[in-house]
Amino acid sequence: MQPGASGETTQPKGPLEWGQFNVLHTTDTHGWLEGHIKQQTYSADWGDYVSFVKHIRQMASNMSVDLLLIDTGDLHDGTGLSDATSPDGLMSNPVFENVNYDLLTIGNHELYVTEVAYETFNNFSKIYGDKYLTSNVQIINPSTGKFEYIGQKYRYFTTKHGLRIMSFGVLYDFTGNSNVSKVITAADLVQEQWFKDAVNFDQPIDMFVVLGHNPARPTNSASTFGTIFTAIRTARPDIPIQIFGGHTHVRDFAVYDDKTTALESGRYCETLGWFSMSGFNQSTAKNPSNYPNPTTPAIPVASGIVNGTLPPKSMSPSSLRYSRRYLDWNRLTFAYHSTGSQSSTFDTQKGEVVTSDITAVRQQLNLSSLYGCAPQTWCASCAPFMSSNNIYSLLATALSATVVNQSRSDNARLIIINTGSVRYDLIEGPFTYDDSFIVSPFDDAFQYIPEVPYSEASQVLGILNAGPYEKRDLTTRDFAFTPLTGRDTDTCLNPPVTHREHAIRARSASRTSSGVIRRQNTGLTPGYTTVDDFGSDGDDTPHSSIPYYSQPNNLQANASFPADGSNPATVDLVFLDFIAADVLSALSQIGANYTQADVSYYLPQTFTTNSYLPIYAKTAAAWQKNVPNCPVAAANSTIN
Repeated sequence: MQPGASGETTQPKGPLEWGQFNVLHTTDTHGWLEGHIKQQTYSADWGDYVSFVKHIRQMASNMSVDLLLIDTGDLHDGTGLSDATSPDGLMSNPVFENVNYDLLTIGNHELYVTEVAYETFNNFSKIYGDKYLTSNVQIINPSTGKFEYIGQKYRYFTTKHGLRIMSFGVLYDFTGNSNVSKVITAADLVQEQWFKDAVNFDQPIDMFVVLGHNPARPTNSASTFGTIFTAIRTARPDIPIQIFGGHTHVRDFAVYDDKTTALESGRYCETLGWFSMSGFNQSTAKNPSNYPNPTTPAIPVASGIVNGTLPPKSMSPSSLRYSRRYLDWNRLTFAYHSTGSQSSTFDTQKGEVVTSDITAVRQQLNLSSLYGCAPQTWCASCAPFMSSNNIYSLLATALSATVVNQSRSDNARLIIINTGSVRYDLIEGPFTYDDSFIVSPFDDAFQYIPEVPYSEASQVLGILNAGPYEKRDLTTRDFAFTPLTGRDTDTCLNPPVTHREHAIRARSASRTSSGVIRRQNTGLTPGYTTVDDFGSDGDDTPHSSIPYYSQPNNLQANASFPADGSNPATVDLVFLDFIAADVLSALSQIGANYTQADVSYYLPQTFTTNSYLPIYAKTAAAWQKNVPNCPVAAANSTIN
């Protein structure tokens, strides 16, 4: 763990189920390789994971079973460790590369920015070689001027215990990439001759493994796994297909048919996915006798897929049995499932080096630089919009105080931002340079239209919130986030709870470093309470649930309004640059005919959505009161 982090005290509910074929799955790590320093439930860092991987691989070897490590993309845009460099991931990718994965694929966040895409192509993909699969993603090779695959189209290999696997890596039908890359749609991919040849390979195939930065659940309209599944199952009706997804930041497990399931393993180094499977006659591995084994058959609980058609059913009965588990990302969990206790023997030499490397990078990037002390925890979705514990109530105050053009400071102003600019909760305690990226890593600048009649400007927020979520203009912005409203979105952000995906995160904070005051907390800790196609027993550590409240598309703050409480005649209408077209459209709907020529930057373009909260923290009296000895919330506390 990193300095200042504290370990979890609630151990998992019991041993993992080990089968003939086992997988550790990560996805959407988004730079959280330092772990959650202020949340002990997820406080392990990448060095702890490196140690865990060594132990659990040795366990698999001792039991003579197969164990693969799989990652399904989105490596940055989420913390200072990955985002405080240019390009993003410059110093975090080498940390990630300390884990020798067996299969990996690309995420959409590797493609928004040209420099990041080429970093992935020139360096990251070369580290993993034929294990890095980009079946539908290409990039222009600068030396030839022609498109070529960033990674490999497929990988055919045999496991240590004889399973012959054909694997593909498929990104969802993403369209926000920079113009140096190309994403082939799944519908076109399955028609390509090389794909058909791989599905009907001239060597025996015991299982298809399809990984992708792609929602695991086939009823999600953004998921294209249904198209891939249909193509494979139509050609090979009796061969198992195992899917590993990502992108929607949820814990989920979906059953497609009696020989096909899909696992998605959360986000942000909060979750480590575990999958096991038995019933192979071709494998020399046997079910371990000293651990529980998979016992659950794959029985679909809902029919239909959004992309693709239902293929012919398998003609043979299935003897396959499955298990899945969602592990909380902490040392106690890792030690429990590898060495059996939280002891000094858990740390490996390589793991300790990686932990030290992370600390050194954080110091080099000044990520612990203190801006102020957050006097409480504000959450993005666990409290009603604009309530005292809701982060948008804080942001409205911060926007009013900091988004000020001094030459126009006496002019009344309305300031509109999208709620999707918030990436994570703001945890009580030290608010640092790193936290500024964790809460909002975006670099959208503030534009305005001067002296708009208040009668017109005051209607814009309602029109924006009644319409569709704004889509970020990726020709001018680096990357896009908007709030998820369910499975039917194609962007990465905090997902809500639905009837199948209780994607609930622990809202917590803890610190043990010098100068920090600790308060105590007891009882069942808040966290994930997942329900998927196998039921409600997938979470490795039991938690109490956290409320979820939907939030509107946009937030409005006001400033310099008349002291007598009346409304001004006109306002400076201030908004983020990427929604300029939406604001103009809203104004036109009420007969206010403004054009882009009326829009200009309210503040220098270097003042962005990543700027105003640090400035507020440095200047607000309540945030400076306890500097540098910031009190923090009780370990794993949450907002009730």
